[in-house]
Amino acid sequence: MGEELDYAAELMNRIIDGVSGPRTGIHICRGNWSNREDVLLTGDYKPLLPALTRMKVHQYVLEYATPRAGEIKVVGEALSGNIPGTDIPRELGLGVVNPRTTEAETPEEIMDKTRLALQHYRPEQLFLNTDCGFGCFANRCVNVEEVATAKIRSIVEAAKRLRQEFS
Repeated sequence: MGEELDYAAELMNRIIDGVSGPRTGIHICRGNWSNREDVLLTGDYKPLLPALTRMKVHQYVLEYATPRAGEIKVVGEALSGNIPGTDIPRELGLGVVNPRTTEAETPEEIMDKTRLALQHYRPEQLFLNTDCGFGCFANRCVNVEEVATAKIRSIVEAAKRLRQEFS
């Protein structure tokens, strides 16, 4: 798998070479095709780190709303520095809500996950996200509008409180 990951990093860097202005990033999807957590990808991001550290993207958009992704410190220790060859700090798009569950996470739960990431990233390096989106897959929507709205509201409220806490 190392050869494929090396190639992926090379391709990503070739694609974004010469791009300036917009923030570049990569999302690593752990599965959005089922509401059953037991059939989705499990394991931390450690096997991907050699390739991810070589990519010259600004932001890693990673799923951390479920325990399936492992501990944030695996990524935080490896990907919180600067983009290779620059003085531009990397950012983390931190997945804090699971789009596949029917209960909205509380702002407090989101803040707790964010505080773990803040052990490795400065506040200005963190962006709160959903794990994947709320779109439809194979004619089945990931969630209903009311639940999706409640989850987004929790992210917004958590972000407001965190800005107050860390400003």
